[in-house]
Amino acid sequence: MGFMIIDGRKVEFTDEKNILTVIRKAGIDVPTLCYHSELSTFGACRLCTVEDDRGRTFASCSEEPRDGMVIYTNSPKVRRHRRTTVELILSQHDCECVTCSRSGNCSLQTVANDLNIFDIPFKMQLEKQPWDKHFPLIRDSSKCIKCMRCVQVCDKIQGLGIWDVEGTGSRTTINVAGHRSIDEADCALCGQCITHCPVGALRE
Repeated sequence: MGFMIIDGRKVEFTDEKNILTVIRKAGIDVPTLCYHSELSTFGACRLCTVEDDRGRTFASCSEEPRDGMVIYTNSPKVRRHRRTTVELILSQHDCECVTCSRSGNCSLQTVANDLNIFDIPFKMQLEKQPWDKHFPLIRDSSKCIKCMRCVQVCDKIQGLGIWDVEGTGSRTTINVAGHRSIDEADCALCGQCITHCPVGALRE
């Protein structure tokens, strides 16, 4: 057991595995796109970044709580970081929300609205991968935000390993594992990747 100071409040923690869980336990809302309590933590989206009393910023989902820590979840530095991060994600995301199956129930849309983002200052670079539209599971690569949730849930929970990460750096993407097409893979059509996708990249 220990105590942390979060936004000026003393918060007790016990067996929480990361700072994000402690923050949410205190009733403070910190946005996330990649984090899910049932999946592995890898800090892909960086939206849950917070600042400590030394001015260091880090992803709260991938850092263990320590007694005596002082954390700021909404400092000017954190807000700037969060806004830039969302703007970069949006620059690689098809923002045609009106025709999206997840419109009104999209985590990215919610975060962008909360941050009052109306313009994207970066060049739009949408990824376009071919996909068999006759298969019952549809993936729209132009909407994928590379949060890795589909990879994690399919591998760690379902044990099927249908999805995998391809490429490095700015060319990192998600695709069917083993360089196969989706109809060549052993997809059970369980729908877990659709359920765990925070945006509209996967649908029935």
